[in-house]
Amino acid sequence: MMPAQETYDVIVIGAGAGGMTAAAVAAAEGLRVLVIEKIALIGGTTAWSGGMVWIPANPKMREAGLADSITDAVQYLSSTVPETVNAGLRAAFLARGPEAIAYLEAKTDVRLQPVKACPDYYPERLGATSGGRVLEPVAFDGTRLGVHFARLRAPLPEFTLFGGMMVNRLDIPHLRRTGKSLRSTMRAARLVSEYALQRLRSPRGTMLHLGNALAARLYASLLARQVEILFSADVVDLSMQGDRVGGVVIRHGSRDRSIAARRGVVLATGGFSHDAVLRKRFFPTAAGLVSATNAAATGDGLRLATAIGAALNTDATSPAYWVPASLFRRADGSRGVFPHTVTDRAKPGVIAVNAAGRRFVNEALSYHEFVLAMLRDGHGEPNRPFYLICDRQFLWRYGLGRIKPFTHNVRRFVVAGELIEAPDIAGLAARISIKPAVLTATVASYNSGANEGRDPEFGRGSTIYQRHLGDAAHKPNPCVAPIVGPPFFAMRIYPADLGTAIGMKVDAQARVLREDGSPIAGLYACGNDMGSIMNGNCPGPGIMLGPALTFGYIAGRHLAEGAAACKTTAGVPASV
Repeated sequence: MMPAQETYDVIVIGAGAGGMTAAAVAAAEGLRVLVIEKIALIGGTTAWSGGMVWIPANPKMREAGLADSITDAVQYLSSTVPETVNAGLRAAFLARGPEAIAYLEAKTDVRLQPVKACPDYYPERLGATSGGRVLEPVAFDGTRLGVHFARLRAPLPEFTLFGGMMVNRLDIPHLRRTGKSLRSTMRAARLVSEYALQRLRSPRGTMLHLGNALAARLYASLLARQVEILFSADVVDLSMQGDRVGGVVIRHGSRDRSIAARRGVVLATGGFSHDAVLRKRFFPTAAGLVSATNAAATGDGLRLATAIGAALNTDATSPAYWVPASLFRRADGSRGVFPHTVTDRAKPGVIAVNAAGRRFVNEALSYHEFVLAMLRDGHGEPNRPFYLICDRQFLWRYGLGRIKPFTHNVRRFVVAGELIEAPDIAGLAARISIKPAVLTATVASYNSGANEGRDPEFGRGSTIYQRHLGDAAHKPNPCVAPIVGPPFFAMRIYPADLGTAIGMKVDAQARVLREDGSPIAGLYACGNDMGSIMNGNCPGPGIMLGPALTFGYIAGRHLAEGAAACKTTAGVPASV
């Protein structure tokens, strides 16, 4: 549908978490807002994600009785993000993040809850917390969207059950104990029954969790505030009024036309994960071309902004946030990318090996640190192979990649080449072109400590974060068990990105900056179009969504209030 008018107060380009937040806040402040989305679906990569939002000292923590302070967060970030680059933006994030959450809860349909047991990624550092800084979306009933539910990007099918049933984080242990615990069995039966009823009305489950719930809540916020959304339209240029951005030129169908923005334009197109030219320019060669992000993230915002003189923040420790991923083909022929975030690597009874057949990393580290180790081990060589190695007992109990726990027949995965199987470790090594003697020695060395719950080589399971990702029911170490029961399996993993860290330079009001540091009037950026305030460091889960919501909020408020949005908040100037 074409927009009802050709002039708006605010135009937002991109309908992921950052863009929808900016649009919802601007609309809640009384502005007329248009969102332009290049594809036919809403939600971006957020709709596929775990929906974690990292906001230190957030109001939900206080309500749950969890202690935190800005001082502790500053101390933690000083060691995990040691660079001085973007220090002012981190100060603005810490000052205004809690404010953003309180505002969204009060004036939009966004509802979040603290994850009480979810440690920061470096829990041994001063100022770290064991939980609560991470917020997750409250489950959302997709039927509330009515006919618009069809516009919400579905979650990755590999993260659903029975062809479309989403489960929340707390349901997973119960599903694993089905048949072993009466309480868990009853809970699983209730979930499946509710899902069956949902499928009578919808092609997929309508009880939404994780990032899909967050995207749905933001979408509901736009619909409730009459925000117009133009789908399947490309923004080909930014319109200038002197030195100010005054609107956009779009291509919708076969014609181009201009749409004006009285207050400004917000760029939130998702970064450049799927742009081969920008990846080659900024990514290490060993990173390859695999991305776990939405394919529409092709650098549109960066090209639009740099064409009018915007500066890029390239001073990053890492150009992206990384995750190990396995590749496969779905039944419809499409390529699938499975991000190995938290479901398998840290569980007891699996190891990761390099092309030489040796372990190279503590498998229970954060996904970002895991891939940094892959990149270091790869020595800049593209396509260098890495594998996860496990036995049948592990595969049955925990699954591997998209193969879910308790899968009786894994033959189709073996036939497809996604899973490599052998009756012994030497045979497995031969099938993945590794010297049998080396892989046999690697597994034997690991097992010698694992039999006692130890990992002398890498110290796996030595922090509360690592143990949190393991299996609490496995003793003495929730992250370590021997690999002993044939047959044995290997799955190839690749370095992949979860989103780019390089993006536009902005100030503390989310205004895009020129090379000389001056703001481009009328132009804002948030989400992955904005350079990461963490400079490619990854101190905790939700490190992209936390800043995305915060700076989306800041942009929306600044567009509505102008200078009033720069007021001191919680004793810290928002403009630092």
